[in-house]
Amino acid sequence: MERVVITGRGLVSPLGNDVSTFWNAMLQGKSGISTIDSWDTSQMKTHIAGIVRDFDGDARFGKKEARRMDRFCQFAVAAAEDAISDADLDLERTDKDRIGVYVGSGIGGISTLMEQEELLRRRGAARVSPLLVPMMISNMAAAMISIRTGAQGPTLSPVTACSIGNTAIGEAFRLIRSGGADVIIAGGAEAAISEISMASFGNATALSTWDGDPALASRPFDGGRDGFVMAEGAGILVLESLSHAQKRGAKIYGEVTGYGATSDAYHVVASHPEGRGAYQAMKLAITEAGLEPARIDVISAHATSTEVGDRSEMMAIKRLFGEEAYRIPVTATKSMLGHMFGAAGGAQAIALLQMILDGKIPPTINQETRDPECDLDVVPNVARDKEVNVGLSNSFGFGGHNAVIVLQKFVP
Repeated sequence: MERVVITGRGLVSPLGNDVSTFWNAMLQGKSGISTIDSWDTSQMKTHIAGIVRDFDGDARFGKKEARRMDRFCQFAVAAAEDAISDADLDLERTDKDRIGVYVGSGIGGISTLMEQEELLRRRGAARVSPLLVPMMISNMAAAMISIRTGAQGPTLSPVTACSIGNTAIGEAFRLIRSGGADVIIAGGAEAAISEISMASFGNATALSTWDGDPALASRPFDGGRDGFVMAEGAGILVLESLSHAQKRGAKIYGEVTGYGATSDAYHVVASHPEGRGAYQAMKLAITEAGLEPARIDVISAHATSTEVGDRSEMMAIKRLFGEEAYRIPVTATKSMLGHMFGAAGGAQAIALLQMILDGKIPPTINQETRDPECDLDVVPNVARDKEVNVGLSNSFGFGGHNAVIVLQKFVP
């Protein structure tokens, strides 16, 4: 069995569009949540989101190419290209039949769909773009990365809602480990901050309706939380077999050693109230990594800032780790990023890698009033120095999808 290592990272996020900017903002406890200013939110129940700023698709890809890609696809391609550059992977000197792309999106090109639907109503069928469907479908991120890189190995677009990033990374890990590929570009992307999405989530009472400083809105585990904050972006990793990475002299950031995937089999949107599926996914990931639970140094929680979700995840952690749960820091990156949906797992994996590399744990910000049912160490408000050798990253999605990965410090 091959060992699977991480050699490249790329992201687009509300906290910056490169790893250094993103990570420094996290350590400072900065929030990427801001007021929506690109369209009128007066009829919405919430007016804030984790918006990607300073991203110009036209400048990055050229106007003609950019207009053929929905925003989520632009994010995915940009993050993938940055990850490949970070990995110093020479595509022309790599067997492209052995390079795969596992990149998904939960909602896909919903903004393109709504724009074209409006065009249909106003100007008729003849004005609808022939590129609507390929711009809208969620597999197009993986397809465009494959087309632009020439990667001809397995290409997969997992759709497991908000757990997509971890599903992609975990399934890529399994394929490389079994010898099915040498390199896989893996992660997720999302750009669903649109009127119809926000109206729907708002009417479902899932979104935060915070009306003060946007930076204070996302507060996982805090007693004052009132729902999640929508966000957008992309998080992409380059995974390689250790033998392939070593042969080309690649820099290795860390290693994927375990993956667990389960289903709650409970509800279309709500987590299992006792965290049954989350518990089992964490247990499977740790077991595959060949570790005892006591070896985990940090947990990067899914923690979206909803009452049921946060509490059920805490219950799952306590069930799995017992008294050890009170020793392990549990940090919630969504307190700063908001919920990036299909992009969340990839961005979270990059943050966990940085914890391993730098020996620092970013805080869960906006901790003011403790929820007595969320009483673990959530690294409140201030980053912490701590040696991290092994970390667990949780991602859970609508429909009861659960995906957990274990990342470790690379030891030759």
